[in-house]
Amino acid sequence: MAQRLLPAALVLLCAAPALAKVEIDVHGVAEEDIRANVQVYLSFDRYRSSDDLSEDTAERLHNRVEREVRSALKPFGYYEPTVRSSLEKRGTKDWRVTVNIDPGRPIVMQDITIAVRGPGANDPMFSSIAARPPLHRGDRLSHAAYDRIKGDLQRTASTYGYLDARMVRNELRVDPQAHTASIVLELETGERYRFGATQIEQHAIDDALVRRYLRYHENDPFDLTQLLRTQFALDDSQYFSGVEVLPGEADKTTHVVPVSIRADVNRRYRYSFGVGYATDTQERGTATWEDRLVNSHGHRFSVQLEAASLAQSLTSRYTIPIGDPALEKLTFEASDQQLQLADLQTKTLKLGPSITQVRGRWQWVWSTNAMRTTTDSAVANTIDNLLVPAVSVASVPQGYLGEDLFTRTFFAQLQGSHHVFGSDSDFVQLRVQAERVFDLSPHWHLLLRGDVGASIVSRFSELPGILRFFAGGDRSVRGFGYDDLSPVQFVTVKDANGNPVTQAVKVGGKDLITGTVEIVRDLPRNFGIAVFSDFGNAFDHFGDPLEYSAGVGFRWRLPVVTLGIDIAQPLSVTAGPRLHLNFSPKL
Repeated sequence: MAQRLLPAALVLLCAAPALAKVEIDVHGVAEEDIRANVQVYLSFDRYRSSDDLSEDTAERLHNRVEREVRSALKPFGYYEPTVRSSLEKRGTKDWRVTVNIDPGRPIVMQDITIAVRGPGANDPMFSSIAARPPLHRGDRLSHAAYDRIKGDLQRTASTYGYLDARMVRNELRVDPQAHTASIVLELETGERYRFGATQIEQHAIDDALVRRYLRYHENDPFDLTQLLRTQFALDDSQYFSGVEVLPGEADKTTHVVPVSIRADVNRRYRYSFGVGYATDTQERGTATWEDRLVNSHGHRFSVQLEAASLAQSLTSRYTIPIGDPALEKLTFEASDQQLQLADLQTKTLKLGPSITQVRGRWQWVWSTNAMRTTTDSAVANTIDNLLVPAVSVASVPQGYLGEDLFTRTFFAQLQGSHHVFGSDSDFVQLRVQAERVFDLSPHWHLLLRGDVGASIVSRFSELPGILRFFAGGDRSVRGFGYDDLSPVQFVTVKDANGNPVTQAVKVGGKDLITGTVEIVRDLPRNFGIAVFSDFGNAFDHFGDPLEYSAGVGFRWRLPVVTLGIDIAQPLSVTAGPRLHLNFSPKL
């Protein structure tokens, strides 16, 4: 049967009609957006792959070319182009269309009048549009820019509560003979509406707590963006599986807009698992269990297990929303953590409360932790009981709603302990981290990163291992191993034969400096390449030598994070290059 079907199939394939191929060559316009618009306007573009393009049809389409090109150029300010085209048949079904365009003298802007009348005339939102229009006197006319100005005025009015606004003048005047154009746009704003009462339909938490998530108050000026932010805040709370925040019908007499909120209760328990890999931590995994609705007051409880070759931890948290619940909370945390820090093996039990608050663009966290930490090394084995008050401040982006941040532009933490609190160690420690990306052009980016730490302690041996600084690794000084940069102490130990040998033990430093300068070039398909230079060290005295490295990297931008593959060469020591693989915030 198969032998009989194969020849038949070949006959059918050979009998299938061959598609005509139409090549379109456009010359004379250098700007890619103009060329693309010409292609779209040409009727030939719809026949690029067709089996019914006869000679009569091709000739009819060719007769349209000049008219279509003129229409395609007008939105860009060219009203008097010279168009020459030719149609060539190639083979039995293929065609080539060649279009040569001389755009001619462009239409330039002469007068631009943008006026806003009514109660919103002095609103800064409208003033900014009028002050910085995309078109200026002497610019080439752009219909798209004109539509953008008009659209910006109308969208601003509807978004920010001027619901009765209307364009009373909407004119684009073109004088082809003088090659000039003028724009007159006049918006009458009408009264600005205000928020009315909010109706809430949900059964997950107390309505009073839901209302603390609102980004607006009754009688505030209406602002659609605040409704969207309210929906985002309620979604991020994880109390609800679906949230609708909708404006009601506006009352044109009282100029009030009511709001309705409807939300469905979320599943109470959530389980999550994650795996990852980085050259610093090797393989790692996390498992989390969370009770998102302990009670109607919005309390939540979670337990998280993290495991990697150099770190293992078990952490539980009980969180109570306070103040603005999208941004502020009271957390009670208990953790059991084991870390391998270079040649130190640490184990830390920690218990304590923290309060998180946001003031403007800054997030403050106040905490006090009771700690029992053990440090084991070839130098010494110590156990420290500490009570450590701490305060940290971090920058948050505008419009921040409490979501987790992969990185912060600025972060600083001050912590310390003293024997008057019953602690075994007296110290004060400050750490400051900063990171900033500058867009040099649409495809070139400059990343600057710095990390500085300093400790005040009477004797270094009193500083627990968990609080000492180390440098080197994927997010520190690349080209060096994870935590490889550290002061050392020399101890004498016995080898397998019982003979004494001297061993260098990396014990960490009380101070730290690291920095990065990196230039990233975007490539197609969400790829990128980078060149970078890192410097830094952990030491006991500022002024001690720093280590340096340089390298190249490959970036692959995924939906949330960027995969980085870096090869870094130490410059300050004699050593071979090192490969670094990590995931970082999307750049």
